[in-house]
Amino acid sequence: MPESKSRKKKAARVSPEYVEHEAKAAKAAKTGNPAWLVPVMLTLMIMGLAWIVIYYLTANRAGGGFPIPPLHQWNLLIGFVLIIAGFGLTTQWK
Repeated sequence: MPESKSRKKKAARVSPEYVEHEAKAAKAAKTGNPAWLVPVMLTLMIMGLAWIVIYYLTANRAGGGFPIPPLHQWNLLIGFVLIIAGFGLTTQWK
């Protein structure tokens, strides 16, 4: 019995806009995170946590709590600002 001829599929035509869009998406995917992002993010969060812990551990001293005794309760605000800045950088993490 004779074999039938195989049919070649025609290549699909792709619009130039689609090609441009795919090239931009591939470039964006390759960029990733800047090298400084994760270390800075973690450093800010850990520094904020350490600031608050040090303040609570030393708050009962006569001169006030370290890290900066004259600030008293404002030391908590500084610690929370550091933590919030670290979490703010997590929004940039890809």
